[in-house]
Amino acid sequence: MRVRCPVPIAALLQSPSTPARQVKQIHAQLLLHDHPPRSSLFFFNSMLLAYASSPNPSDGFSFFATARARFHRPNNFTFQFLLKASARARSLAQAAQVHCSSLKLGFGSYTFLQNGLLKCYCVCGRLVDARQLFDEVPSRDVVAFNTIIHGYAESGDMGSALSLFEQVPDPNPVTWTTMLVGSSAAGNVSAARRLFDSMPEKDLVAWNAMISAYVQNHRPLEALHLFVEMQARNLKPNQVTVATVLSACAAIGALDAGKWIHVYLVKNKFRLDPFLGSALVDMYCKCGIVHLALEVFENLREKNSCTWNALINGLAMNGLAERSLEMFERMLLDQSVRPDEVTFVGVLLACSHGGFVEEGRKHFYHTVKEYGVNLLPEHYACIVDLFARCGLLKEAEDIIRCMPIPPDIVVLRALLGGCRLHKNVDMAERVLSEMEAHGSGDYVLLSNLYASVGRWEDVEKVRGIMKGMGIKKVPGCSSIEINNTIHEFVSGDRSHPKYKEILDKLAELGRKMSTDGYLAETTAALYDIDEEEKEEALGHHSEKLAIGFGLISTEPGTPLRIVKNLRFCNDCHTWSGSKDQAVIPHVEKEKERNRNSVPHQPTPA
Repeated sequence: MRVRCPVPIAALLQSPSTPARQVKQIHAQLLLHDHPPRSSLFFFNSMLLAYASSPNPSDGFSFFATARARFHRPNNFTFQFLLKASARARSLAQAAQVHCSSLKLGFGSYTFLQNGLLKCYCVCGRLVDARQLFDEVPSRDVVAFNTIIHGYAESGDMGSALSLFEQVPDPNPVTWTTMLVGSSAAGNVSAARRLFDSMPEKDLVAWNAMISAYVQNHRPLEALHLFVEMQARNLKPNQVTVATVLSACAAIGALDAGKWIHVYLVKNKFRLDPFLGSALVDMYCKCGIVHLALEVFENLREKNSCTWNALINGLAMNGLAERSLEMFERMLLDQSVRPDEVTFVGVLLACSHGGFVEEGRKHFYHTVKEYGVNLLPEHYACIVDLFARCGLLKEAEDIIRCMPIPPDIVVLRALLGGCRLHKNVDMAERVLSEMEAHGSGDYVLLSNLYASVGRWEDVEKVRGIMKGMGIKKVPGCSSIEINNTIHEFVSGDRSHPKYKEILDKLAELGRKMSTDGYLAETTAALYDIDEEEKEEALGHHSEKLAIGFGLISTEPGTPLRIVKNLRFCNDCHTWSGSKDQAVIPHVEKEKERNRNSVPHQPTPA
């Protein structure tokens, strides 16, 4: 008796949502019959497609090997689905087998098979083989060009990608966008923008790619500016656009822009899935509005590990260490998701910010292993930071010595920060000598440490080393959002049109605070100058300039949110945040804004 291939089964096999377990059940039932179904080749190919789309695409080759004898001669779709399985499995051996078999059976001239082979060789990292095949193809279509250009761009060989790009007879939006993404990944955002501006036709994917290029290269202001331009052209954003722009808002603390996007999502009936929910939670946390992050989190119908991680890490970054650890316990009780590497970064960060040494030890040495999570450099950086902050410098150093992998610069800087905090000059010198790469912050930190203990000759020596190596201190840059416009300030920069008014306001605050007993922490100044000059130097830090501008530009009661590229110095931290020496006594606690009002879109200054 012959068994027909029911249409529902074929449709089931071709659906990408069909579970792999169900595909294997159909395979097993098929093998129980002595004869293949009447629509044998169609059914055979459907099985290959199902395996190629499954989490274990290599199973398709096992099926092909065991069941091929029972079916008719393979056709071009057979090889197409085998190539898809090869590409998803990144198996060069399987791709080579398909290549040889297709040539033997006379399918070598099929364009879509040639393009599939190109993709296989590219994803397997065999660009030389891919280029050889590309050069041998007699008639190359735009898909072939796009595939090989994408391969070069992915590998970072933008020179070869550009050379081929210039040969494309009729590049389509995919061709342009591939070059744009490659230029962005190589860090050449200017080249990416030139490509974007030169595109004869820009689709939504191209706009998303350019916005993402700015965000990934730490230029969030340009990302927001491009989003505003996109809106002006009446282009409707999708989930990818919104999530990317939310990350730009988070990077610069553009709360009003983030709130506008949240309202836009609600009004346009976007489904707040875990992808968008995580982006909103992350944005509100990084803007310091934790209660809105919690509100979004609690109202989400579906949560995944990214959602939990965004909140746990966000609470930790805002200094709410106990609340962060409470959410971690809730995550464990929920049991619908398991903690991963990112989760434990947040947990250890919370322990570091809260000074919970024993809890940090427990999670680092035991809980991580309990959940089968591999320790990453980020975990070591957090635990070293915890011990270093609490003065356990020897234990922190021992952890670094016992690391199974060489410590990266972030781990060593965590220990270096502890040395500066507890004025351990000998260990700081030893740590700096072991660091293979040095940034300006490392030398400045050591210089500050020397200054704090009065070793001014060593301060000058460090600055001499920096000058001789051509290392310049990264200037502090702070931004503040006022009336939907983002203003940036750089330490010592006098170009702002209201610079004099800002200094006057800072001087006025300084006099009032001095009367209340405030004393500047002048050890943060690097030079052996008198105390009055040190106080003046500290007064020109970018965060103070931003605060001064915020005070002269807003009404009393308006919250000021400052985002800075570097860590606040001790003096600025005390000056702006101390409870008994508050710099902004007339600024009340933030009142909840009307969530139903729609703020204007941000305009980058």
